[in-house]
Amino acid sequence: MTSLTTQTIPDAAQQKIMQLIAAELGITPQQVAAAVTLLDSGATVPFIARYRKEVTQNLDDTHLRNIEERLQYLRELEERRITILASIEEQGKLTDELRHAIEQAATKQLLEDIYLPYKPKRRTRAQIAREAGLEPLADALLHDPTLIPEQEATKYIKVQPAAEGVEAINVPDVKTALEGARDILAERFAETADLLAALRNKLWHEGIVTSTVVAGKETAEEEKFRDYYAYAEPIRTIPSHRALALFRGRALGILRIELGLDEASETMVPHPCVAMIAAHFGIENRGRNADKWLGDVCQWTWRVKAHLHLSTELLLQLREAAEVEAIKIFSRNLRELLLAAPAGPKAVLGLDPGYRTGCKVAVVDSTGKLLETDTIYPHQPRNDWQGSLATIAQLVIRHGVELISIGNGTASRETDKLATDVIKLVAEQKPELKVTKIVVSEAGASVYSASAFAAAEFPDLDVSLRGAASIARRLQDPLAELVKIEPKSIGVGQYQHDVNQRILARSLDATVEDCVNAVGVDVNTASAPLLARVSGLNRVLAQNIVEYRDSHGPFPSRQTIRKVPRVGEKTFEQAAGFLRINDGDNPLDRSAVHPEAYPVVERILAHLKKGIEHVMGRPEILKDLSPTEFTDDSFGLPTVRDILTELEKPGRDPRPEFKTAIFQDGIETLADLHSGMILEGVVTNVAAFGAFVDIGVHQDGLVHVSALANKFVKDPHQIVKPGQIVKVKVLEVDAARQRIGLTMRLEDKADTPAPSTDTRTPQPHAGRKRQSRHSQQTTSHKPEPVSAFALALARAKEKK
Repeated sequence: MTSLTTQTIPDAAQQKIMQLIAAELGITPQQVAAAVTLLDSGATVPFIARYRKEVTQNLDDTHLRNIEERLQYLRELEERRITILASIEEQGKLTDELRHAIEQAATKQLLEDIYLPYKPKRRTRAQIAREAGLEPLADALLHDPTLIPEQEATKYIKVQPAAEGVEAINVPDVKTALEGARDILAERFAETADLLAALRNKLWHEGIVTSTVVAGKETAEEEKFRDYYAYAEPIRTIPSHRALALFRGRALGILRIELGLDEASETMVPHPCVAMIAAHFGIENRGRNADKWLGDVCQWTWRVKAHLHLSTELLLQLREAAEVEAIKIFSRNLRELLLAAPAGPKAVLGLDPGYRTGCKVAVVDSTGKLLETDTIYPHQPRNDWQGSLATIAQLVIRHGVELISIGNGTASRETDKLATDVIKLVAEQKPELKVTKIVVSEAGASVYSASAFAAAEFPDLDVSLRGAASIARRLQDPLAELVKIEPKSIGVGQYQHDVNQRILARSLDATVEDCVNAVGVDVNTASAPLLARVSGLNRVLAQNIVEYRDSHGPFPSRQTIRKVPRVGEKTFEQAAGFLRINDGDNPLDRSAVHPEAYPVVERILAHLKKGIEHVMGRPEILKDLSPTEFTDDSFGLPTVRDILTELEKPGRDPRPEFKTAIFQDGIETLADLHSGMILEGVVTNVAAFGAFVDIGVHQDGLVHVSALANKFVKDPHQIVKPGQIVKVKVLEVDAARQRIGLTMRLEDKADTPAPSTDTRTPQPHAGRKRQSRHSQQTTSHKPEPVSAFALALARAKEKK
């Protein structure tokens, strides 16, 4: 992340960057400098956050990620500044005033505005006019509006053929001369940095984004965007999900998007932005000979140059802001999914549901080892219910299965019913075996099945059966299994295919890294993909660790990890604290205490006069110790406190306790739902406009943000998280549009809302069909129905 070279950036600029980041984040420049030094040396964010608290004065991973991100931007800004200064100086146009303006530019946008007049560009109409000698005409009319434009232009009529080294000049008449002068002034006006900034500010604060449907696109498929066929909303208030829906509609050729002022302002003469251009250059209509011509130049500047440029730029800014928000939501949802409660070391039977091709079955033992697979055909067209029931029951009894994990794709509810019958049959045949069934997300299972890692893990297993094994394992330990899958394929994003893929990948990778290192990894059982996410490791080193483990047996201690090829001192330093060794030579190796801090533990043990086996996991022995007694020059108070906490609960797992939702019997399709039902469900995704909840009918319902709690909710993530079990009431069921409106405010009336006529602020759609795991698209791009907005509005009126 911090790979940008710093050799070309002066020390003064580096110090300025530190101070700016410190001011933005509300921390000290010394903290920023310490963090940057560690990042530049190759230290990872998890390592710094966990094991270098004294150096950074307790900066957490959020602060460190923000420092990392801003450092990248500001270093790029400085390198661009240096390039621009060199370019203008080479042109011989760098004045002290211009240098000062460039050095003070705080954003890339402002820097590019200043550079615009000096930026090498294609041969423009204004450049051709200058070469034809028309710049004096433009200057004369601008500085002396009493001149008669047509009369003054006659002096510049000239036609000259091209000669060697000389461009042709073609100004045959007054009209051409005046058009050339106009182009020169328009380019000059449109490249004036402070004027551009003022126009940009006005458009951002007063601009209205409008969208209309492209003629001929009002077909059934494009009806998904019908809420945007006649839409208008202030640009600065458009939420991310609506912005991304607009841009998707435009990308598909369905919507036309424009940015302007409100209708009243757009019809004013002169246009407010034209008036700003005129005022900036002292142009006013006082009845002088050139006043009208100069006014037309201002109009031309706005219509042809500035409006197009600024509209494109601000819509891009809107899109980028929406993408940032969408990526944040994706990363947050991914974090919650990865840190979901693990079922733990239990034998699990995984069911990958299907109709014609059958249900794939895989049984794994408590360690995740594959024991047996099969394919059953309980549903249409074969309808072998009894045979399938007997097969599953035999597998459960034979392998002591405690959990049945059911993928939530096609035929999941029917397969869930089969699992219910299996549990009843097993209870009759082997009462002491307690079996529970859980429906889990199967997003990304097919991606894993077809991956090179899955092929290496199960070389003799059919691709379809690998998915069932993944569904079983992700119940045991979601983190360990989901890291094998590309994060973008897990299915918790909002318009994920519409955002910057490089930034998305970087953010998701950081999220996975933070989650893996927060939990820690058993080096003797972890897969290569899981090890690759550990601080300081990569795919090559992870594979080397697995190969060494396969050849030499389990690692007896952390120190033996040093023997793995290419694991040097720096790698060991970064990774060791996050690698766990259970039942090894040293009990501390199963804790989060870093090996470099083992001497601190030895001092604690010497003080207590007890062995490590009598101290670890015994908080009553440690509670009266004062951390200050064990600090030294290398290990300060934060580290000692962390060590004592870890000794109390060694290798503690930060993830919550495992719980399951219970879907109501008899509720399997939309037809089984009716308004007023109260059901239990699982939050599958959280977006800016609300939360999607699986209530067991193949169709996620939507709890709009206004229905999440009995208070104003700005951010849905403050109330719900993916994987959370919630109680919801059914408000409305739209079978035609396959949408379910839900509320977590169980006292809400389940009345069908009246249609809304407000097309300017459509609200989130009230349901999302769970997509097949074979689909790469993880979120519907349907805009939200206005009925949800009407419902929220009705509730607000009731309160009043």
